[in-house]
Amino acid sequence: MEKQEEIFKKNSDVVVSKSDTNTISRREFFKRTRSVGAIAAASVVAPSMVSASSALGDGDPAIMHHPKWGQSWGDPVTKNLYGIPSAYEHNNTRRYTDLLASGNARASIAVTPIHESDGIITPNGLFFSRCHGGTAHVDPNEFRLMINGLVDEPIVLTLDQLKKYPRVTRTHFIECPANGGQEWRRPQYNSLQFAKGFMACAEWTGVYIKTILKDLGLKQEAKWMLAEGSDNSEMGRSVPIDKILDDAMLVWGQNGEALRAEQGYPLRLLLPGWEGNLCVKWLKRLEFSDEPYYAKEETSKYTALKPSGKAVQHFYANEVNSTVVTPSCEKPWTNVKEGETIEIEGLAWSGMGTITRVDLSFDGGANYVEANIKGLVLPKCWTRWSYMFKIPKDFKNKDGKPIILTSRAMDDAGFIQPTVDQEVFGNNVSKENYGKDKNKGMGVESVYHRNAVESWEIAANGEVSHVQIRTI
Repeated sequence: MEKQEEIFKKNSDVVVSKSDTNTISRREFFKRTRSVGAIAAASVVAPSMVSASSALGDGDPAIMHHPKWGQSWGDPVTKNLYGIPSAYEHNNTRRYTDLLASGNARASIAVTPIHESDGIITPNGLFFSRCHGGTAHVDPNEFRLMINGLVDEPIVLTLDQLKKYPRVTRTHFIECPANGGQEWRRPQYNSLQFAKGFMACAEWTGVYIKTILKDLGLKQEAKWMLAEGSDNSEMGRSVPIDKILDDAMLVWGQNGEALRAEQGYPLRLLLPGWEGNLCVKWLKRLEFSDEPYYAKEETSKYTALKPSGKAVQHFYANEVNSTVVTPSCEKPWTNVKEGETIEIEGLAWSGMGTITRVDLSFDGGANYVEANIKGLVLPKCWTRWSYMFKIPKDFKNKDGKPIILTSRAMDDAGFIQPTVDQEVFGNNVSKENYGKDKNKGMGVESVYHRNAVESWEIAANGEVSHVQIRTI
């Protein structure tokens, strides 16, 4: 744990900048800098960190002197033919912890820095990576996909043959069912990346499985499909045929390029909205049957333990969910001053459908206001939302209590993100019936499909802490 705390401290030192004693409000900044011109004003980064005199070029070295990078040749276009990020973005990376892997990095996860994300597309190099036997490196020339079982014409396809089918491109998130799983009892990581980074969103290119089945013919008694990977773990998961005939895809492209190795190159299964473990990577076989296969990852793993001691099987869609992205533990308000207006941003998503509304609370869920939905709103996809907020005196609510940010999302299937106690003890939980019916709610020993609201407390100095609000 000491090692992890050191990582968080190091990250904080990199991300957090010291506040300027001459900072001015955003509105005042633009008012004073009109003479600079619209282009110059729009190009200034983080205006709250630039003093009035500096904004006008009065003694600011960055304005008064020609920058060093403009006084020498830049790199030729022949360098880095596959582009790489700027060296100054070194802190924007996936991260991992031994606590999530028992020391085995081949059966572990590296999580997405969602606090650094913009828009709804995650770059391929930052897309979270979950493996059960290490990242496999498949030779596409030797790749084969077998489709057998209850089909009229079993077949083996090469990658080139597969790509001859009509292709489709769709934007969807993939979320590990354990996203937020560490938080059932209480917050364990004072980090947004480790609390909610077991997910990412991308544009996927491939073919609908139903398109291939039109050629092969599916037998009437086929009710399930086994997806099997070719990696060391030979991941196998059973998928209901209804999902296969709806929007299940075999994908080879991600964000306009081939899948990365850690994302299942050259081919993976994509089940939009359903838990990431079902989206088997490094595919080698699809087998159709009249019953589920009860593979290891759907019996001993990836089941939900109830307080009664029984486990729930065959639950797939990731429930409606949301989180505040900025501010966060990694992106605090330490450079923000009282009276400044700042944008609170977050993400919402649902495996059940499309996000229709997001509410934001400043008192841990006692009261909510409606946030603004931003940009594209697509089914089974990240949706970005925001709220413009004026920083109050002493960073506190009117009642003198600390600001506690909590978001709550809703989708077009009619689902509303639950409170912590609603998820743990059931929707009708009360002090009188608390803990009496062990068939309701999920208890605190579960791991998967946690979608209760998340809360973030703002300290008087702008630092952010992950907290859990309980009503009972």
